[in-house]
Amino acid sequence: MSQIQITDLSFRYNTGCEWIFNHTSFNLDTDWKLGFIGRNGKGKTTFLQLLLGKYEYSGKIKANVSFEYFPYLFNEKQTALYAVRESIAPFSKWEKEMEELLLSGTEEDLMHYGEILELYMAHDGFQINQLIEKEIGKLNLPSEILEQPVSTLSPGEQTKLKLAALFLRKNTFLLIDEPTNHLDMEGRRQLADYLNQKHGFILVSHDRTFLDRCIDHVLSINRTTIEVQKGNYSSWKENKDKTDQFELEKNANLKKDIRRLEEAAKRGLGWADKVEKSKIGNHSADRGFIGAQAARMMQRAKNIEKRREEAVQEKKGLLQDVEEALPLKINILPSSKKRLLTVQNITCSFGDRIILSDFSMELNQGERVAIKGKNGCGKSTLIKLLLGEVKPQNGTIWMANDLRLSYVSQDTSFLKGTLRTFAEMHGLDETLLKTVLFQLDFPREHLDHPMEY
Repeated sequence: MSQIQITDLSFRYNTGCEWIFNHTSFNLDTDWKLGFIGRNGKGKTTFLQLLLGKYEYSGKIKANVSFEYFPYLFNEKQTALYAVRESIAPFSKWEKEMEELLLSGTEEDLMHYGEILELYMAHDGFQINQLIEKEIGKLNLPSEILEQPVSTLSPGEQTKLKLAALFLRKNTFLLIDEPTNHLDMEGRRQLADYLNQKHGFILVSHDRTFLDRCIDHVLSINRTTIEVQKGNYSSWKENKDKTDQFELEKNANLKKDIRRLEEAAKRGLGWADKVEKSKIGNHSADRGFIGAQAARMMQRAKNIEKRREEAVQEKKGLLQDVEEALPLKINILPSSKKRLLTVQNITCSFGDRIILSDFSMELNQGERVAIKGKNGCGKSTLIKLLLGEVKPQNGTIWMANDLRLSYVSQDTSFLKGTLRTFAEMHGLDETLLKTVLFQLDFPREHLDHPMEY
């Protein structure tokens, strides 16, 4: 167990945008199962890239472990076993070198052979195949999958293999960025149970149930602060809600106090002026007493004003991390047809593998349909059929002639350049696009950044 120390960290992209991190300091334990949460665009993936040394920054990041990042690429032409082995350590390279050195037999080569053998054994080279088989079993993957080419495996199966490989590496702290994108509900449960048995990772996810099953600490990027708490997502959320409610109530009370003090200060100044003016032409009264009374009233008004200013300053320190959700209205293009879509007796297959068989459905105006099922059951295939990207072997698809489809892909790597360029390419109103993004909690200052950031 050791510490990852973040000291006075500051970073921003070289596009002249605002600071992502500005003189930020906190410590993490390498034994934690740490959930990393925060709104999109707040810097979660950026922080992981800083740990990996991908960007220059000011401040210090100190750790005595190496960082490994998920997701990463497999060679899809290799078998799963070979891809996993080589992700853990260069076993094939070491094995080839040791064989050549033994054949050479010189004293120098035999010494070099011993050095490589030590590395090989330190990474469990002699039993690595058995360890891999045991590890993927914890993720409910059959051992037969290891003999298949990576290209034949589903994205969910590849996700599990890659994570198993990472956890078999030595002296590493894992940075796991959104691992559930390609997993069905059962796959998410299996992965959560697997991660719950591990330690030494940062997990970025927006899936609250998934986080609750497998983390013991939370690193939260809030609107203006960064905090570390012990517990899972639900305990963090409960604490956050209590803090927000306390600050909202305190803010409301301070606003009332400020209004009351402002009115009291005005009355006090008015009374002081009246008393002071009463000295003019008043020869019978004690003018010294009147002056002293006016001075006391003036001082009282100043004290009230000082209290009001203190309340204003206290109020400024509140609500900085309270999130506000703006209302969002989606304008659906109207259709003249009550029935929008009919899929009838569809059959779709790839090679010998049948994905959908005799499948039918209907969609009418006002209905909302969730497509639910295990990985590989045909959810994405159905979407591609509706988009016309895949043709069925049998059956028909009918759509209302005035129906326009919008598709949102999980893959956003194609988004590059500015929002203005994107709007021009797709015939969109730039102002309206930015307004909708702002309502989706995009900070205004991010709307003019290149989308790849």
